[in-house]
Amino acid sequence: MLVLITYDVNTETAAGKSRLRKVSRQCVNYGTRVQNSVFECVIDTAQFLVLKSKLIEIIDEDVDSLRFYYLGNKHETKVEHVGVERGVKVEEPLIF
Repeated sequence: MLVLITYDVNTETAAGKSRLRKVSRQCVNYGTRVQNSVFECVIDTAQFLVLKSKLIEIIDEDVDSLRFYYLGNKHETKVEHVGVERGVKVEEPLIF
C-alpha cells in the first residue's frame, strides 16, 4: 500500500533539530522523499505499524505533528504530479 507521511517538527531547540533528523532518517528507511517533510512509502501493514510506532516515539506530541495518508494499493489513480519530478517512482525497483 502507498502511505504518504508528512511531518512538522519544531526546530527552535537543539532537541527539536535532533528529532527532525531522526524522523527524516526513519522515513528515508521506508520510502522516498517527495518534498522536504513529505515521504511516499510503499509498504505492507506490518512495516507501516513499525514505522508509525518509531515515529511516534521520536516526536514530542506537544510541539510536533505527524500526518498519515493511506492511499492504498491502487494509488496510481489517486496521485497527480505537475512540475519537476524529484526522486524516483516509489513502486519501481531501484537499480544503480
